[in-house]
Amino acid sequence: MSVQIMHRDYLDPYVIAEIGVNHEGSLARALKMIDSVASAGGHAAKFQTYKAATLASRDSSPAYWDTTKEATPSQFELFSRYDSFGVAEYEILAEHCAEVGIDFLSTPFDLPSVSMLAPYMPAFKIASADLTNVPLVREIGAQGKPVIMSIGASTFDEIDRAMGVLTSAGATQIGLLHCVLRYPTPPADANLLVISSLLERYGQDATVGYSDHVAPNEDGDVPSLLLASSLGARIIEKHFTDDRSAVGNDHYHAFDESGLRRFTRELAQRRELAGSPTPDTLSQRTAIQNARRRICVAQDLRSGTVLLESDLIPLRANQGIEVAEWDQIVGRSLRVPKTKYDVLLISDLE
Repeated sequence: MSVQIMHRDYLDPYVIAEIGVNHEGSLARALKMIDSVASAGGHAAKFQTYKAATLASRDSSPAYWDTTKEATPSQFELFSRYDSFGVAEYEILAEHCAEVGIDFLSTPFDLPSVSMLAPYMPAFKIASADLTNVPLVREIGAQGKPVIMSIGASTFDEIDRAMGVLTSAGATQIGLLHCVLRYPTPPADANLLVISSLLERYGQDATVGYSDHVAPNEDGDVPSLLLASSLGARIIEKHFTDDRSAVGNDHYHAFDESGLRRFTRELAQRRELAGSPTPDTLSQRTAIQNARRRICVAQDLRSGTVLLESDLIPLRANQGIEVAEWDQIVGRSLRVPKTKYDVLLISDLE
């Protein structure tokens, strides 16, 4: 059974580790990366399903990534390296995800991939660059599964049209991921406040999340993800690798197993700190018993004394009448004598 994807609390977002094609065509490597995602606390391992010939032009698809990290100048050339997986490989990957208790996801980039992947996935993902790809968006919406759509490099009008295509095709659950389609994304361009805008504009109709391309810090931490969650992102997606130093477009801005583990632990700590919106008195009963003030007498008093405010003093004590009853005690008579600073018991009163 799939982990709930949509409508999660922002303190407990659905975490997608996007392996993509960082397995570089090795099924064994892909399986080990799934193990790493599961071990580190991710909810889903996501891949990319495409054939270079139906994705990018051979002669006019220039790179839009950092060519100092991935020198390949052509999208077609880069995509051709890692488009060998077919239905047999994806079936194995899906089965392995199920075995280790996480969801299998893969982004389809063409119509045949949609129908091929449908039996194995609890939801579909649409890449930012395909938000305006009406035939693909329509085919994905028609599958009757939840749809998660990244919105990098798009306008609100384009998002509106894409959502219209999805809902008209039959999609009933939609996730919108703020995303900056730049590899890597400079922190100054992350614009995480867009999450707030998406919540305001689409929050009634879609689950809002964040797909991140900001490179991790030197220690592997990804502060952009924690901030995104704080702003209300309920789905978090980040590229995942087994080697951040590897050459390739999606390795250098990805997090690895240790980075994912730190992130999921920090999320767990935040959930623990957030607790419940209802005031908790049970865990504070010792403080209630010992730290609250009780009504004591401010001086020696004889029996029969009618208590004035000047006869009383609130002091911390673990027995006696709580100071909250002050107004009900003033004016009552003592039935026994009391010594200065004695706590006042209800049995002491007439």
